[in-house]
Amino acid sequence: MKITSIEVIRLNSGHGPVKGNSWFPTVVRVNTDEGISGIGEIGLAYSSAKYGGFGVCRDYGELLIGQNPMENELIWDKLYRETFWALGGGGFAFGGMSAIDIALWDIKGKALGVPVYTLLGGKLNHKLRTYASQLQLDWTVNCRRLTTPEEYAQAALRVKEEGYTALKVNPTMFDQEGKLFGRYTGLLDRKILGMAESRIKAMREAVGDDIDILLELHGMTDIGSAVQICNLLEKYNIFCAEEAITPLSAANLLTLSQKTTIPQATGERIYGRWGFRPYFENQSVRLAQPDLGNCGGITEGKKIADMAKTYDVGIQAHICGGPVATAAALQFEAAIPNFVIHEQHAVTRMPENIALCKYDYQPVNGYYEIPELPGIGQELSEEALKVADIVTIK
Repeated sequence: MKITSIEVIRLNSGHGPVKGNSWFPTVVRVNTDEGISGIGEIGLAYSSAKYGGFGVCRDYGELLIGQNPMENELIWDKLYRETFWALGGGGFAFGGMSAIDIALWDIKGKALGVPVYTLLGGKLNHKLRTYASQLQLDWTVNCRRLTTPEEYAQAALRVKEEGYTALKVNPTMFDQEGKLFGRYTGLLDRKILGMAESRIKAMREAVGDDIDILLELHGMTDIGSAVQICNLLEKYNIFCAEEAITPLSAANLLTLSQKTTIPQATGERIYGRWGFRPYFENQSVRLAQPDLGNCGGITEGKKIADMAKTYDVGIQAHICGGPVATAAALQFEAAIPNFVIHEQHAVTRMPENIALCKYDYQPVNGYYEIPELPGIGQELSEEALKVADIVTIK
């Protein structure tokens, strides 16, 4: 089997979860001389990444023509070592590698007639506990910015009523007028801290102790402000704190982890096993969150998960993308022994996002079933392809 062409496809769902933030999931489709095609998504669907991943995949696609798609390790190593920039890590280089790698696993599964989890060693997890993610955007089919504690409580109740046992929220993302805070570093005043606590308190009182609450800070805090927030919220039994500081310093995360009882989580902006290594070695992270769309794909994601296991670190795939990203993560998480929980981002419920693909995978009573179709179990919809930007490399 040989690769005959690569299609780089920038999908357009119309808008993102936050007003003014475009949503353009980018997918790579790898085609072969045996009529089997595979798809993989770059984990850069949001914020200022509309053209970067698209461009990288155009460059990398030229290196794949004529290659055997079943040799995913060989191709991964080729892209890592022969593209110069990938050796230094980074979201765009690893994003391109990741999408291609996922597409190759999709091809392999289809060629052999089995789901990808079978190729990874089999299904260790038959159902995946799932948390509702980004509750500051509400929990309805249409995302919106929440401001009052009452709105946060109502969103949490909707999650509980749907059968979830966990949710994640950033209580400082929007101010009391619904404006983005931006960075909040240094020592925070009582007004900001009080706003954050009032929202978490309202959610905890609304759902009781049966729901785990994950704290999201999006890397916008530093050690000073993160310590303030974490210490203030400890009494609400926080499951973990995600990206409480910059994802570029394992030493700083260790300092934070020693000043709070809340377990620390990070990983969506850490690339490759080399990027995760210092966090595992210094024991600063308890929940690693590699994004298969930018950590190096399924090939590298499995290596990261295996390495994490040796340090007693749990895994949750970060997912903030289109349905292709969800499908790949479900296959990966089914096959790892240190799986903890699955992220269902608010955008996965948006009709515009669902329409990008043929299959709509959603959890039932807070748990995902594992798709049993060959490969990753997902295909792009014809409707989405009609309005997509597509470049073909032959």
